[in-house]
Amino acid sequence: MTQIDFHTNIPDKFLYTCRLVRKARASQCQIVILTSHADDLATLDRTLWTFSEQDFLPHVAANDPLARQTPIILTSDETIDLPHHQVLINLSGHTPSHFARFERMFEIVTLNETDKNDSRERYRFYQQRGYQLSHSIAANA
Repeated sequence: MTQIDFHTNIPDKFLYTCRLVRKARASQCQIVILTSHADDLATLDRTLWTFSEQDFLPHVAANDPLARQTPIILTSDETIDLPHHQVLINLSGHTPSHFARFERMFEIVTLNETDKNDSRERYRFYQQRGYQLSHSIAANA
């Protein structure tokens, strides 16, 4: 059963996701990052390439021919066949239809009130279905 971690109070979801990906890659995890639309996907792509001069986080879009060989997959399309199902980072703002295929999922929740309210609904949804949930609150600096 998928372990679900809620990370809330996040001021910048893209930068936070990059740090989370770096940590997961240090443990050799394969990661899929789901966004809600192409604009977020483009922002995430740029941020992954530029957030740290010391870290290389190889990533491609899910429909790229190199996706099966690449440890970090970016997508805004839930219907596409994904090459791996170890870690899902959800930036989409809704419950992914395929989340149960993954060993672990991170729900990234920003300071935005709509995002917070939507995340509470997702938390209840997972909780009512018996998923193992954890919650960590980012300290705002």
